[in-house]
Amino acid sequence: MTPAKPRILVTRRLPGPVQARLAEAYAADLNDADVPLDRATLVAAMRSYDALVPTITDRIDADLLTLPGRTVRMIANFGAGTDHIDLGAAREAGIIVSNTPGALTETTAELAILLILMAMRRAGEGERELRAGRWTGWRPTHLLGHGLAGKTLGLIGFGRIAQATARRARALGMEVQYVSRTPAGREVEAALGARRARSLEALAAWSDVVSLHVPGGPETHHLIDRKFLAQMRPHAILINTARGSVVNEAALAEALDSGVIAGAGLDVFEQEPAVHPALLGCERAVLLPHLGSATWEARIAMGMQAADNLDAHFSGRDVHDRVS
Repeated sequence: MTPAKPRILVTRRLPGPVQARLAEAYAADLNDADVPLDRATLVAAMRSYDALVPTITDRIDADLLTLPGRTVRMIANFGAGTDHIDLGAAREAGIIVSNTPGALTETTAELAILLILMAMRRAGEGERELRAGRWTGWRPTHLLGHGLAGKTLGLIGFGRIAQATARRARALGMEVQYVSRTPAGREVEAALGARRARSLEALAAWSDVVSLHVPGGPETHHLIDRKFLAQMRPHAILINTARGSVVNEAALAEALDSGVIAGAGLDVFEQEPAVHPALLGCERAVLLPHLGSATWEARIAMGMQAADNLDAHFSGRDVHDRVS
């Protein structure tokens, strides 16, 4: 008798090749409507499936992970970030959690550079002006921004995505400095032409662009606040492709409106999909709807990596990307 396939729930619509692979290997329930699952559905899922494939839009807390009658033994997260999952509670409950690091590194770094260019060259302002019919033609001092050559990029966090961003910034002529809890190896620093700043304050004071590359969670909540923004240069810009919770959005809007800093490029927000109303009115803010990994190549790679993690678990092998 052929053993029954493990039952899995995929909480959002994934790229077609990923869904096809999961449907072939597992008894997979797919969310083709692509509507976020409500709490009641997640509660029922924890008691009905062997594994979940969630995304950042699913909040999987201790109450879910410790439900009586729980059948879920693995959570194969679609994405690198896991601050929407209570990893401590999962560990205590004996639930394996995996993520998809690496698959979105290059594409997120590309988006960070896109935001840097758009904010430094004031491209968002220009595009809105043109579409609104307010452009009156070329003139010598219209929407003057700054070039990147010779400017300093300050990276807060220096993991995979930050280093990939540094490589691209160096190709555009930028200097690179970073802060992180532990220094990068000398070979990494030499290859990227990067130097470690002695503190956040020093990085803020000497950077023309500050780009965030730290995880979410209590340790980094509102790391970028009024005090930090006041330490930045008046012509500097802030870039966030990490987590929305890292930035105090009200403080950022104030800093933009009052000219404390010159601009910002944001791809993530604290209360997604809601955006702080004050930010929506900031002309000097470039705002994107969480597009960091939004390429076919990256999203398929993420899904295949999640599938690899499921395959390893259900075949009794070690899960390579296990985080809990």
